[in-house]
Amino acid sequence: MRIAVSADDARGLDAAVSPHFGRCPYYVLVDVDEGRISSTRVVANPFYGQHRPGQVPAFIQSQGADVMLTGGMGARAMSFFEECGIEAVTGAAGSVRHALEDYLAGRLRGAAACGESVEHGHGGADVHGGYEQDEIGRLREEAESLQRQLDEVMRRLGGLQGE
Repeated sequence: MRIAVSADDARGLDAAVSPHFGRCPYYVLVDVDEGRISSTRVVANPFYGQHRPGQVPAFIQSQGADVMLTGGMGARAMSFFEECGIEAVTGAAGSVRHALEDYLAGRLRGAAACGESVEHGHGGADVHGGYEQDEIGRLREEAESLQRQLDEVMRRLGGLQGE
């Protein structure tokens, strides 16, 4: 099985999961055999910065992925992945390694349209209209996602420390 994970940098398993699959600069492609990682490869997102609906799911399909793990994606993107036969999974956070562990352990499953898709009234419509090209909007979305990730890490840390 090959799992693609949206990543903010090219550090492979140590990269931070990107909050949005289509606007990430990299994808980490991870081959998993019998529940264990057998190989990893980092590829640049050829559509980083701007893409049209369907381009990124088609690219991920061309990489042989069976699963797409990411922080979030819109409803239309989820339908493109379904058409490509790729399982879309949202809600991934932290490092690529952590997201993979959660997925492989069954703690990370399913997909829901991200806030961008819902808040901007796109639902199943074109989720990559003007908002996709708005740098301020992208940075705000990333900051909000990072805050949610930090809150989750602090919650987990508190649990480990018995707080």
